[in-house]
Amino acid sequence: MPTKTPIRFKHPSQQTVNDLQGGSRLVIAGVQGITNIVESVHRNVSGLAPIAGASRSGPMRGITGFVYRRVRGATALVGLGLDAAFSQLAKRLPGGAASAQRSDAGEAARSAANGLFGDYLAETNNPLAIQMSLRTADKSGGIAVPIQRDGLRALLARAESAGDGSKLLIMVHGLCMNDLQWRRDGHDHGESLGASKRATVLYLHYNTGLHIAENGLQFSNLLEALFQEWPVPPNDISIIGHSMGGLVARSAYEVARRTEQTWLKRLKALVFLGTPHRGAPLERAGRGVDLLLGASPYTAPFARIGLTRSAGIQDLRHGRYIEPLPMHGHALPPAGVACFAIAASRQRPPTRAGIGRHGDGLVPIASALALPLPTSHQAIFYEMNHFDLLSSRAVCDRIGRWL
Repeated sequence: MPTKTPIRFKHPSQQTVNDLQGGSRLVIAGVQGITNIVESVHRNVSGLAPIAGASRSGPMRGITGFVYRRVRGATALVGLGLDAAFSQLAKRLPGGAASAQRSDAGEAARSAANGLFGDYLAETNNPLAIQMSLRTADKSGGIAVPIQRDGLRALLARAESAGDGSKLLIMVHGLCMNDLQWRRDGHDHGESLGASKRATVLYLHYNTGLHIAENGLQFSNLLEALFQEWPVPPNDISIIGHSMGGLVARSAYEVARRTEQTWLKRLKALVFLGTPHRGAPLERAGRGVDLLLGASPYTAPFARIGLTRSAGIQDLRHGRYIEPLPMHGHALPPAGVACFAIAASRQRPPTRAGIGRHGDGLVPIASALALPLPTSHQAIFYEMNHFDLLSSRAVCDRIGRWL
């Protein structure tokens, strides 16, 4: 009789268990929310509410109300059971089960969830909530790993051996994205510019669903802590922000200026790629839909779905990057720092004035180039969408010439 090969099961990583636990909590919350919406619609229909005006409030009564309470109770019970099961599984994982390697697809899904509901995830201590960190790319495997304080000396030693210890380039991603997504179509602006400018490249990884001002505060404090720990801080810092990332960079600048943080003295350049300095029309349109839905008690419950979008997304409505936003705050570029802005348009280059300036599908050209900068510090790339800005070699070359 041939000997059967025993089946070996691979232990899940700590991150996988945390993601499953966080995902189950989000699903349970979603079911509870949908139940509330259905009950609200049922209440207004059965109560013959007027077409316009305020919705009827309060829970359903009688047998109908009992059914809705049972659904919510059963859902909560399932949620508690799943949460307890995942907690026990995490405790039983053998040492070293967690892996430093990250799945592109898994990170993309987690980042999207943070972009949509990141403030809720943070408020509820959901394991899916991303904690801000600086990362460096492992070129051997294309894997980004967190920067730890005790690893800064090794990082600096490697940078100095390559002759790039005095320059630091920081990449800040946009909404619903993560640091791995700077690599697109086999190209990474950070990697390319770091090599040509002999600079150390770090990637910011953060929860894009939080208020932009909150991420700016965390980013500025993180850079200040980095400088306190770095043996010989670099004297030339450049920050490149894509989309929301540009607003986060502007917010960090404002925090550092107001609190007189030391890292700001080394900041030489800010580069904005498709940054909505005056806001994004898509979010303003979403707000308009919310107001329309709220006008009738029969559609008002569905407005709750739109209102669940994160604080970070809502900040994009008017490009809000600090609190409070000054009357003319959108038009004031950071002082004492060289600023550069790039916009994209999906149209062909214009043949006459006023043609071909509708933007990249998400950010209008007027919003991306809202800062009063010299013409030589601005550029428009045509036949390109919002995300093509990440993979365009021409865009990278233009940034390289500016820096």
